[in-house]
Amino acid sequence: MTLTLYPAIDLKDGACVRLQRGEMDQATVFQRGPAAQAAYWESVGFLHLHVVDLNGAFAGRPVNVEAVRDILSATKNPVQLGGGIRSLAAVEAWLSEGVSRVILGSVAAKNPALVREAAQKFPGRIVVGIDARGGMVATEGWAETSDIAAAELAARLEDSGVAAIIFTDIARDGMKTGLNLAETEALAARVNLPVIASGGVASLDDILLLRAAAARVPNLAGTIIGRALYDGSLDAAAALAAC
Repeated sequence: MTLTLYPAIDLKDGACVRLQRGEMDQATVFQRGPAAQAAYWESVGFLHLHVVDLNGAFAGRPVNVEAVRDILSATKNPVQLGGGIRSLAAVEAWLSEGVSRVILGSVAAKNPALVREAAQKFPGRIVVGIDARGGMVATEGWAETSDIAAAELAARLEDSGVAAIIFTDIARDGMKTGLNLAETEALAARVNLPVIASGGVASLDDILLLRAAAARVPNLAGTIIGRALYDGSLDAAAALAAC
């Protein structure tokens, strides 16, 4: 069994940052710029990259365009990108720029027909990001909470043709309190799609627990890692070896 690890680069005002629970005023800015950070994650052995345009998520349109382009130029690794991508034109534009997979978040809850259209037009290249607060889907950069349960939205989109689902527990994001494996497993059990866990990875123990969970629910495909890698509480080499 192999889990895929996605080091995260979150972009705010052109810088590489980490947030706590998605709060923009809780941003920690890291020394390396986005392009240098992308090159670094490749150099230590990661094979994928997860990038989020935080400003774009709030604005509803791409904002950190130049930073994303710099990242694409700095790494050969496939990049999955989310944040403010709300139209088929935006999806197509990013894929033509060299993004490997586009993540559709808010629009998945508000306009599932667009998700289906994009997935059919670009097979294997559309991922749905389901971000949950108290089990309910949050949208608009996590500023709004809907009345749709995360697992229910996943089930609705199972036959849409998307390549994977990223499930984020907002309460744990950036907090290093461990993955919410109970909810992640429950969601993964509802669908026949790869599910990527996100929010709360703190140490190697979380990777090992995810591996154990993947033995029970085989479509648990990997995890996104942010703050724990940046502050050194999770060693990149050890995490990769565990997968």
